[in-house]
Amino acid sequence: MKIEIYKPSKEELEKLKVKSWPIWECEPSEFDWHYDENERCYILEGEVVVKTKEGEVKISEGDMVLFPKGLSCKWQVKKRIRKHYRFE
Repeated sequence: MKIEIYKPSKEELEKLKVKSWPIWECEPSEFDWHYDENERCYILEGEVVVKTKEGEVKISEGDMVLFPKGLSCKWQVKKRIRKHYRFE
């Protein structure tokens, strides 16, 4: 299972109505997480390293991230994170 990360255009953010999605925040910490649904999120601020069986990815401000259903991972929040998110 692969985490997809890319930098969306302003037009894509408007089309997806990202500003209407809920916001989640987390202070620097480490925790295990499992995705029961696909999650799409847009990082407003912060930095996190997500570790999976396949390796690790760094996620930061301006990234659009797609976490696949069934993914188990470890989050290492390096800098306080704020993100818009929705389950798909």
